[in-house]
Formats: sequence, structure tokens, C-alpha cells
Amino acid sequence: MAISPEIWAARLGNLAGWRRRLAAVVCGALAAVALPPIGVVIALVPAFTGLLWLAGDARGRQAFAAGWWFGFGHFAVGLYWVGSAFFVDAALYGWLAPLAVTGLAAGMALFPALAMWTGQEVSGRLGLRIWARALVLAVAWTACEWLRGQMLTGFPWNLIGSVWVAHDSVLQSAAWVGVFGLSLLSIVAATLPAVLADGFSVRRSVIGLAGIVLLGALAVAGGMRLQAASLQFVDGVRLRLVQPNIAQHLKWKPDLRIGHVRRQLEMSTQLAANGAPPTHVIWPETSVPFNLASDRALQKVLGRAAPPGGLLIAGAPSAEGAPGAGQKLWNSAHAVSPQGEIVATYNKQHLVPFGEYVPFRQILKFSKLTAGRLDFSFGAGPRIIDLPGLPPAAFLICYEVIFPDEVPGHAADGRKRPGWLLNLTNDAWFGDTAGPHQHLAAARMRAAEHGVALVRVANTGISAVIDPYGRVLQSLPLGEAGVLDAALPEALDATVFANFGSGLALLLTLGGLALAVLFGRRP
Repeated sequence: MAISPEIWAARLGNLAGWRRRLAAVVCGALAAVALPPIGVVIALVPAFTGLLWLAGDARGRQAFAAGWWFGFGHFAVGLYWVGSAFFVDAALYGWLAPLAVTGLAAGMALFPALAMWTGQEVSGRLGLRIWARALVLAVAWTACEWLRGQMLTGFPWNLIGSVWVAHDSVLQSAAWVGVFGLSLLSIVAATLPAVLADGFSVRRSVIGLAGIVLLGALAVAGGMRLQAASLQFVDGVRLRLVQPNIAQHLKWKPDLRIGHVRRQLEMSTQLAANGAPPTHVIWPETSVPFNLASDRALQKVLGRAAPPGGLLIAGAPSAEGAPGAGQKLWNSAHAVSPQGEIVATYNKQHLVPFGEYVPFRQILKFSKLTAGRLDFSFGAGPRIIDLPGLPPAAFLICYEVIFPDEVPGHAADGRKRPGWLLNLTNDAWFGDTAGPHQHLAAARMRAAEHGVALVRVANTGISAVIDPYGRVLQSLPLGEAGVLDAALPEALDATVFANFGSGLALLLTLGGLALAVLFGRRP
């Protein structure tokens, strides 16, 4: 016999102690099941409805605790793969893996805790009805997702809105509201059972259904957008993406480094299986395990991989100054001409804490995970690079692609807009886990938001060409070596998001809060 929503609401609301905490963890884990690569979007419904029922009228510490345990379950399941990085050098760092996953989940859980505490305080102080409480929860969660991308170095990984990358029609709405707007609408829709279980009323039903109706309308509009799409490609450009599939524990071994470069040179110059030969060749992040910027002989060697009139674009560390404490080191991408000259360089500006540098090094006596003892330096910032024979490009190295508002060139500011995005990455750290799939999902979201193609070149995969609608046109599987020859899709006209960033999502968030406060109070 099925249990009614009203009974579920009462049972969850009456839980206490460890049962209450466990229920919150399970709800959070369910929310993670909606994320790539599993992608069961409907799991958001029991996750957020359950969270709302668990919280009930609780405020203060109880509300904070409910949000924290939910967040802990959510991030422990969604980010379990982070532990894989510590097993690359298991003898030195393996023992840290469970501590790192637990610590990261505990820290990230503070944001759902803050969202729950804020939402319950606002709802309690104003005496809001259930539909308004659900709306305030969605607003608070979205605001805290944005905050998570800003505080300290920021880590906006696995935003709730990213669940829609598996559904191309809904994904199109990212061009208008961005990933934060999708997060807001998703949580509003996911809490509908909690709203309806509180008893029927016309107003409550209309408000509760609004999120689903709006998501449905966006899906229909997105489907129509895709049907009307006419994909064009840049004339005279043929890209070759090189995926060498070099294991991380072998990547920096001194006796193997030259062999890694030689292997990629061979892959770059092999005959095209079909179609025209490549005009530009692209290697992944740190694919050249040498200081390319200061090695003229190596530049000449790499120039052989650049097609006539084209370029080789490759990731490599760059160093300046004599070895020692005063030396500066960057995670760079270089464009090398057929003559063996570096014609453009981008230095990564958003570094991975503890991976590429150690924050507060004077206090925290840790070593970073990447090769070498010296911290990487921060690049000058996002910029658009003009390259011979290619549209203007915005370079994004590794996890720079997860930051929604850091793609350079918002059209509303009068700045030049990129013609495409290039994401060089090395996901070998995370093996065959959910991590590379989630990373790819973020890349697809950026392409859809900005209406430009994104080319993703990954050491072990998943390398892909993504069109301006966020669809994967071609890809190489995770854990396989190979090359991918592909045309470069042309950019669409500037999207709303490309013009205003997360501005429309902010308006939706403020509008939702105003609606709840003005019309959601109990009589």
C-alpha cells in the first residue's frame, strides 16, 4: 500500500537524533544521483522535498544541521572521485584520500547549511506558507551556490542546474538564465510535492506548479531553438585534438618525458583517416613536460607538428628566473608556429588550491599534489587571444571552465567576444570516475551559456568538440588514446547570458524572494 505524501511529510518531520541526520544525508545523496554521469534528474524531487519536510518549522541550529547533513551526503557522493588524485602517489599521499573527501564534503556542506539556516529564518520570522518556504529555499540555495563560486578561490562544481546537460532542450535555457537560473527553477519544481502535500488550495497549486510549467516552457522553447538551428562551420579550419592517454604516475618521470612528446608528435602528423588534413593541432594541459618557453630547440621540434600556415597549441609549464625560491612558475598554453616560434601564450589564472599551489603556505606545511615543490603563479587574468587562421579564442585551462562568469568578453561591456572557447585539461588524476564526466558537463554548460563552440582537449579524455548549443558533436572516450579531426563550429549571435552574465538569474532570484515575502505570509 502506497504511503501518501502527507504521511511521508509527518514521518520525516518527526525524526530526531541520528535518524534525522541519516535521512538528511540520504536526501543529499539522492540529489547527487541527479548529477552527471548518472543523470537521474527526477531524484531531485525526493531530495529537496525530503529536505523541506525534514526541516519543518525548525530554525537556528536545527535548520543549519539539517542543511549541513544534506550537503555532506550530497558532496560526499558527488565528489568521491577527488580521492583518486591522492593515489597517483599512493605511498606519499594515499592515506590522505579519505580525509580529503570527508574534509571537502564537510567544508562544502557549509553552503547548504547556510542556505537552510537563511531560508528557515526568513520563513519563520515572516510566517510564510509552505509554497513560499519552498521558494525561499530555492532562492537561498541558488544564492549560496553563487557564493560557493566566489569565496576563497571558489569551487562552483556540480551546481544543481548542471543536471540538465543530459537534456539538450532544457539546456538551451542556459543561454538566457545560465546555470544559476536553472538551479533556481529546478529546486522550485523539485519541491512541488511538499507544497501539494500541505493541503489543496488554488493559489498554492498555481505557485507550486509554476516552476514545472516554466521549466516545461523553457524545454519547449529550447526544442524549437534546436529545430531552427542551422550549424555553420568556420571556413578553412580543421582541428586535430590529440589525446595521448598518458597515466599520471608516468607523466613526469624523467626517462619517459621525451617519449611522451615523441608519441604526441607522431599522433599529430599521422594521415587523416578521412576528410581534409588538419590546419591546427591541439595538445592537452601540460602535455609538454618541459619549460617550453625557454627551450628554443624544443620549440623547433614542436613546430614540426604545426601544419603549414597553422599552429600547434600545447600545454606546458613556464618558468622565469633561476631555480629556487625566487623562480616563478606558470601553467601555460602556448601556440607554436611551423617555424618553431611561440606566437601566443596564456597563463592559467585560476589555480587549483593544494593541487597547483598551497594557500597560506606559511601556516599550512603541506606539499602540493602536482610535480615539483614550487607553487604555480597566477596568470594575469581571462583574456581573448587572436591566433593566425582562427577566430579569437578564450583559453580555459583545466577547471577554469567551471566558473560561469569568468569567460572573458561580455558583449554588454563593449569587449570583444570570443569566437570559440578552448579548454585544455588533464583529468588523468581522477581515472575512470565521475570526475571527468562532470568536468565535461561544465564545459557543455559554458558553450550553451555563451553560444560559442567549446573545444576540449584532455590527456586521458574526454576530448570533445561541443557546438554553441552545448551538444557534443564528436568525442574521444575516457581512457583511450587517439586523435579527433573536426571542423570548428561558428559562434551564434551573443546570447542573453553572453551580454549580461548571471544578471537574469539574479533578477529571477530577487523576484522569487519578493514574491514569497509579499504574498506568502500566513493570514
